[in-house]
Amino acid sequence: MTATPPTGDELVGMLAALSNPLRLRIVAELANGRDYVSNLARVIGVSRPLLHMHLQRLEAVGLIVGSLELSEDGKAMKYYEVADFDVRLTASTLAEAVTTLTLKEKS
Repeated sequence: MTATPPTGDELVGMLAALSNPLRLRIVAELANGRDYVSNLARVIGVSRPLLHMHLQRLEAVGLIVGSLELSEDGKAMKYYEVADFDVRLTASTLAEAVTTLTLKEKS
């Protein structure tokens, strides 16, 4: 089954989210396997509030997926993993995405 190419708006959102080096590091770390917020913050070397902000941005555009789970001792833990995505940037992909673009350019 072939994946549907992203719309123009989806592509802009993904590229904007990935334009931040810290978010690239998060996706790269999660590519190794799912992880919970506290451990991910330690591994990457950022505070949990800062990590949460970046995780929300990545999740909003569909690059990662979060799920709440209970640990053995009953604590709620938020796990994140990379979503199943495959975006290929070619001239034709960009040309097709532009035809569905609805976002307005900021002045």
